[in-house]
Amino acid sequence: MLNKSDPNWWKQAAAYQIYPKSFQDTTGSGTGDLRGIIQRLDYLAELGIDVIWLSPVFASPQVDNGYDISDYRAIDPMYGSLADMDELIAQGKQRGIGIMLDLVLNHSSDQHPWFLAARSSRDNPYHDYYVWRDGEPGKLPNDMKAGFGGPAWEWVPEVGQYYFHQFAPQQPDLNWENPKLRRELYDMILWWMDRGVEGFRLDVIDQIAKEPDRFITGNGPRLHEFLRELSRETFQKGCLVTVGEAWGADLERARLYSCPDGSELSMVFQFQQMVLDQQPGKEKWDLRPLPFVEMKKSYAHWQQGLHGCGFNSLFLNNHDLPRIVSRWGNDSTYRVESAKCLATMLHGMEGMPYTYQGEELGMTNIRLPIEDYRDLESLNAYRERTEAGYPVEEVMASLYARSRDNARTPMQWDDSPNAGFTTGEPWLRVNPNYRQINAAQALADPDSVFHYYRKLISLRKSHPVITQGDFTLLEPEHPKLFVYRRALADQELLVVCNFSDEETPYVLPEGWETAHCLIENYPARTDGTLRPWEARMLER
Repeated sequence: MLNKSDPNWWKQAAAYQIYPKSFQDTTGSGTGDLRGIIQRLDYLAELGIDVIWLSPVFASPQVDNGYDISDYRAIDPMYGSLADMDELIAQGKQRGIGIMLDLVLNHSSDQHPWFLAARSSRDNPYHDYYVWRDGEPGKLPNDMKAGFGGPAWEWVPEVGQYYFHQFAPQQPDLNWENPKLRRELYDMILWWMDRGVEGFRLDVIDQIAKEPDRFITGNGPRLHEFLRELSRETFQKGCLVTVGEAWGADLERARLYSCPDGSELSMVFQFQQMVLDQQPGKEKWDLRPLPFVEMKKSYAHWQQGLHGCGFNSLFLNNHDLPRIVSRWGNDSTYRVESAKCLATMLHGMEGMPYTYQGEELGMTNIRLPIEDYRDLESLNAYRERTEAGYPVEEVMASLYARSRDNARTPMQWDDSPNAGFTTGEPWLRVNPNYRQINAAQALADPDSVFHYYRKLISLRKSHPVITQGDFTLLEPEHPKLFVYRRALADQELLVVCNFSDEETPYVLPEGWETAHCLIENYPARTDGTLRPWEARMLER
């Protein structure tokens, strides 16, 4: 187990994201719950992870799957109770696994007591906890659009004003300019720290300093001032790991977020690699083939740019992204090989790796009829794009590729009905391939994707070159190969990945012919050819 009294323990740690609604149901409700997570802790301990990033389980009307919080100090009854959360924290600690809560500090639910009071009167002390502008019905303060479609303003006749919402109308934005609001949030975070949580993931944290009058949402002028105050008042009072979701982060901003002095956060989720396969300047639904050479150079840019002056988060999947083996790999003929190849590429880098539930099994995207989708963003995109004249077949193809519901199908535990996820009717359909792809099968197969992930996670704890070494991209223009070297003092690591369905010639650099192979996804061969999706990690 890692020594979590060390303020930098997380630099060697590996995280696992749980989307609780889809992880394990113990009540037959069709929705996952906290007791289901407790039931599966030994599985996660075998994988070797150190932290569970737990997507929101707070009280919520569930308009946006829990990212609309109505009470930051209560557990939604669909997931269990505060006592269940306390037990999860305690049981996790016994296994060396900490809980990282997913906090939404940019907005609340419109059913939060703060907002219910705020909308009752302009004189109510909670009114200024939110962002309001004067106006009249039908005449919006400006033409800003919300992230889930439609205008970013909603009229409240009781106060004769519009409130600002960057996402759904049921998610009013909090006003971080108000110091009383900030104090309420800090006290809530300290309350959770006292309960034993070991970290926080901060949803869309780069949008808290919005200035809607100037059409500013992300990276507002006071953003880093707010983050430094937040860290000083909360995170720096414990040995926590913190990560902020920051779609607008570039390298310069990431150095501020993850500055080694701990003045803001441990790291951020930046998404520059995750938008490369959408057409530049277009929506996520407008797809293009992955520009592989550009992707490699982007990873190198971030590895080199944060080395020694910041910290990377490493991820290929999350609850907002499609399954990576369907997106960048080959989810049919070479599903296992490409899943292992993608994992090798990522886990050899410097940073904290995040495995999203089912990624360690090589779970794939699903194709649903439109009436079976549950994701608000996907449903709105279908409506808006079909109304705009896009062919239904084209719209559905983009949903099959990019819908957030691809990542939210229930966890595939075994080949029993509903994949062992629930004895009831699952809230979202289970992927039909669960009979071939499931945890029971993976645990029993020593050559499975699961055991490959387990070995990769173990390697970073025993090889400092992985967690601390510098990064050099080799073969930068090669259209199929992702090759890089890591170096720390007299330790060197070489990672070689063939991102292709074809055999590809490759000769190891001089001096690496007799290097020790730490992990590979094919039986050893030395004929100068890499097989489809072959990956190796060598050390010397």
